[in-house]
Amino acid sequence: MNTFNVPTREEVSPNNQAIFDNLNKALGFVPNLYAAYANSDTALENYLNFANAKTSLSAKEKEAVNLAVSEVNSCIYCLSAHTTIGKMNGFTDEQILELRAGYSSVNNKLDALAKLAKNITENRGQTDEAVLESFFNAGYTKGNLIDTISLVGDKTISNYVHSTTQVPVDFPVAQPLELETI
Repeated sequence: MNTFNVPTREEVSPNNQAIFDNLNKALGFVPNLYAAYANSDTALENYLNFANAKTSLSAKEKEAVNLAVSEVNSCIYCLSAHTTIGKMNGFTDEQILELRAGYSSVNNKLDALAKLAKNITENRGQTDEAVLESFFNAGYTKGNLIDTISLVGDKTISNYVHSTTQVPVDFPVAQPLELETI
């Protein structure tokens, strides 16, 4: 597959240049995937607004969803980025591998959430009733469900952008799941 050129600041619209400047201030760099969004004059701003919108999910819960969805969608870019972010949010390497596989052995609530995110993604929204029941039994609400579905959509967009553009991964590359970790 031909990879997309990662646009530089000079190659994007003035609005995207301002976003690049803000990303540089906040992160110290512009992730290549975000730069890929900047091929559009509007997509980067729209995506960041969606990705950073208020949610009922905690930072750790968001990472659990991001990891499970990115694994199902085989997105090495997002797996690599969210492995880094997951560690920043206090997950161990083993916990990250479990969440990627769609479960947690150490936290029942995250287990139900990861299973739901994996199931929604694998079944394209045709969620298994037992998985949904477990999610609610773990203490989640209908509002949490809608926020989870929104996050699955958010992450799926990025997974598809990377799968199509194949921009280089600019995070430490996540290792493939081993069968014995699943």
